[in-house]
Formats: sequence, structure tokens, C-alpha cells
Amino acid sequence: MDNPLKKLFSRSNKKGKTKTDKQIATDKGEPWVNVVGFDLDKQNPSQGAFELDWNIHFVNQLRKEGFPGKTDEDVVDNWFQSVCKNVALETWENYQSDPENRFVEKTKIDKNRTEVK
Repeated sequence: MDNPLKKLFSRSNKKGKTKTDKQIATDKGEPWVNVVGFDLDKQNPSQGAFELDWNIHFVNQLRKEGFPGKTDEDVVDNWFQSVCKNVALETWENYQSDPENRFVEKTKIDKNRTEVK
């Protein structure tokens, strides 16, 4: 069954074929990246994977900004790892800046051990 909204919001070229956002950006020479998938380990929710799609202009931009890699995949992976690290660091900094989360109580257990709460 055809989706009327899809037809309304689709981008078509002269031949009536729909262009994707990636094709439009690539045709304009613009960098483009998108998350196209996400897998989560149901047994260990802290483990997961993202699937990304990108165009060559995005890779070229990353290379100009200094992201290393032998292949396009390496460059994008290094960028994505950097993004994830920055998110984690920002979350940690926000956590640490909240006075409610600071270690405020020390209890001496014995000569060599102290409990910190």
C-alpha cells in the first residue's frame, strides 16, 4: 500500500526517482553523515553498536580536521570514538560538578582502610 505522506515529502529528480538526503548532499558537495542502525546487547545493555552511513565529503572534512585513518571507515570510526569520549567526559564533568555527587564522608575502618561515601 502506498504511503501518501511519503509521496508528499519525497524529493524527486527529473526522471521521477526519489533522491536520498545523502545523494542530495553529495550532489551539492556537502558533508553528510547519518545513524542508520543501532544494536543493543539485551544481556548487557552497556554494550551496543551504531551503524553509520556517510558521503566522501564528510570523510574529506574529517581528514582536513585532522582525524587519522588509512581507510574512510577508519577516519569515521576515529571521529565517532572522539564524539563518544566527549559525551562521556561531559557527563562525568556534570556529575562531578553536582555537590550531591561529591564524596563527603570518610570513615576510618582500620589502620590501612578508609570508607569513602
